[in-house]
Amino acid sequence: MIDIARDSALGTSGASALFQLLRDGQPRTRAELATLTGLARSTIALRVDSLMQLGLIRPVGEAISTGGRPSSRFALNPGARVVLGVDVGASHAKLAIADLAGTILAQHGEPLPVADGPEAVLSWVVDAGHDLLAGLGRDTADLISIGIGLPGPVEFKTGRPINPPIMPGWDRFDVPGWVQQHWPVPVLVDNDVNISAIGELATAWPDVEHLMFVKVATGIGAGVVSGGRLQRGAQGIAGDIGHVQIARGAGVPCHCGNRGCLEAMASGPAIARGLRDAGIDVQTGRDVVELVKHGNIDAVQAVRQAGRDIGEVLTACVSLINPSIIAIGGAMAQAGEHLIAGVREVVYARSMPLATEHLGIVQSRAGEDAAVLGASMLAIHHALSPASIDAMA
Repeated sequence: MIDIARDSALGTSGASALFQLLRDGQPRTRAELATLTGLARSTIALRVDSLMQLGLIRPVGEAISTGGRPSSRFALNPGARVVLGVDVGASHAKLAIADLAGTILAQHGEPLPVADGPEAVLSWVVDAGHDLLAGLGRDTADLISIGIGLPGPVEFKTGRPINPPIMPGWDRFDVPGWVQQHWPVPVLVDNDVNISAIGELATAWPDVEHLMFVKVATGIGAGVVSGGRLQRGAQGIAGDIGHVQIARGAGVPCHCGNRGCLEAMASGPAIARGLRDAGIDVQTGRDVVELVKHGNIDAVQAVRQAGRDIGEVLTACVSLINPSIIAIGGAMAQAGEHLIAGVREVVYARSMPLATEHLGIVQSRAGEDAAVLGASMLAIHHALSPASIDAMA
């Protein structure tokens, strides 16, 4: 899991320490819990009762009897509460209700420009979230926490966007504070690529400790997991590879104010712009994807070149971070193997053989749900953390 240090979690006092053992969903008896924790059975019984009263665990049958009355087994009750995961992109918003195991129970998305401003976008989130809860027969009392991903740098400690280049009106806006006026629960806010990395890891690579998730859409960014932990960096912009200069971009202006950035050459809008300059009627990155799917050779070549450009930057990342998986996601990843082939072509050719010996460069398995899944997991990790369980108990 991301951001949960289980070794330290097991050292906390009270019911929370016991709960961390049961979070994995594996049923255990009181005797097994006593053996694992070293606590007296009477203490285990009290803490199990406390967690049962909170509804966080439930009996799930009986262990095989070795003589005498069979012992009851207990495990996480995933339906006890729900979380809301929100993915706000440059031109869309999606949200989902998930149970405590991370299973999506309901979701909804719509085109919604982030440039409409924080109050307009977050008002839509609140209204749509209420509708999803009502559709499941749940209410605000069932909601335990909220995770939100935004398409720009975020100061994770405060949940405020910091100088986001494509989010006018959002700079230092108190996103958690605004949302909590409508839902009085913890609100966690992070960059959308970071939460996509969390979603990809939880969905497809739970045993991988070194992973990069690269999102190629309106912009380009990467979420970096190293040693099993998400790396946000000092100011929350770790993985901002879209504004690394590349050789082919010399002189090309980028909206960040610099020239030659990867994003100015290989993002969805940049690929579409290049094709328009070549006389092809295409407006957006999604239009490019459709052309690729219909076999348009110019679009295929443009996407392949974008992959090579991305690979140029990722080659440096491979030497610096040494991931075992690079997952390519975002709208442009829907172009299929053409984008990824370009990435592989450069990374495998230019990286040290030892660094790529076991390196997988793959299309995201979580797909378009990576961010909303990651936002849900972010909310769950916080809600089920030792501190949160202690506060509830």
